[in-house]
Amino acid sequence: MKTMARTIPVDIPGANYTVHLGSGLLPHVGTRLRKLTGNTGRIFVVTAPEIWSLWGNILLAGFPAGDPPQVLFLPSGEPYKRLASVETLATGLSASGADRSSLLIAFGGGIIGDVTGFLAAIYMRGIDYVQIPTTLLSQVDSSVGGKTGVNLSTGKNLIGSFHHPRAVFADTDVLHTLPERELRAGFYECIKAGIIRDPTLFSYMESHAQSILAADDAALSRVIAAAIRMKAEIVTLDERESGLRMILNYGHTLGHAIETVTNYRALLHGEAVGWGMLAATELSRMRGLLTQQQVDRICSVIHAYGPLPRFRATADKLFAATARDKKNRAGARRFILAESIGKAVIVPDVTDAELRAVIDWLLAHVREAAQ
Repeated sequence: MKTMARTIPVDIPGANYTVHLGSGLLPHVGTRLRKLTGNTGRIFVVTAPEIWSLWGNILLAGFPAGDPPQVLFLPSGEPYKRLASVETLATGLSASGADRSSLLIAFGGGIIGDVTGFLAAIYMRGIDYVQIPTTLLSQVDSSVGGKTGVNLSTGKNLIGSFHHPRAVFADTDVLHTLPERELRAGFYECIKAGIIRDPTLFSYMESHAQSILAADDAALSRVIAAAIRMKAEIVTLDERESGLRMILNYGHTLGHAIETVTNYRALLHGEAVGWGMLAATELSRMRGLLTQQQVDRICSVIHAYGPLPRFRATADKLFAATARDKKNRAGARRFILAESIGKAVIVPDVTDAELRAVIDWLLAHVREAAQ
């Protein structure tokens, strides 16, 4: 079995850790954890039942047979990314004797990672955790950077904290069991990485779509590694999203609004971001930041990794949902726009008229996609 091929450092004051990326990592995680974290306490895994049924035995292979980690289950889906789930898991930890020396393992997609990270941040005022992301989206995005949290009925990720993992293990083998739709959803975040910071990654995804969509191992690893390196660089420069890190939200303002107004049921997160990136690209064109040729390239690449599923929403509801975006400050609406392929900017003065115009454009585009 192949072993890890790449290590990507995330160097933040007080929170240095490494992303391990490659094939065949899962069976070795258990034997590496004590050395990596220095942890001597009990280990708990938070995962979804379907993830555990596919990969649980392989993960357990690296732990002593007489001392396996205890498993806590969280059902899949955005409806479970709520404070009630955190309380249920925390009660399970407490009832099982977890203390400040305990270690959590987030073994699943982005929801598992966000909830487990938030649980680790607040249980006994903070314990260690490790990320083992099992979706493409979580490998390239949510497992890196220390953002943790849960949703409210009024919006996505409105309660949370910054709490970095001690290590991330991104095993590309698990991606081969993902449904095609899940894989495509993750590629939109990789496209985003190219648009905002890495034109070489964008060009590679533009010219190698066929091999990437076929989940060719070499192509996948190249795309994932580039996306992780980009995010690690951004997080290192701006850990708390006071400035530069905001550009990671390209496509997320309307993407999160779409998720909110459709009750997190119509689209996967990456798909909502895909629609949001189309809207952000159009707004960039409206503002004169992008040429039509650049817009055409971006939209062509986004559609190449589709199709993006339709959704139903009204313009008024989408407009209202953007008011709760976390990037907003003192009532001013902030948008992340592109001024070239590979460079994003924070725009603090998007007007109501501009936002309504781009929402109308987006909804018309969704209707056209159904024809």
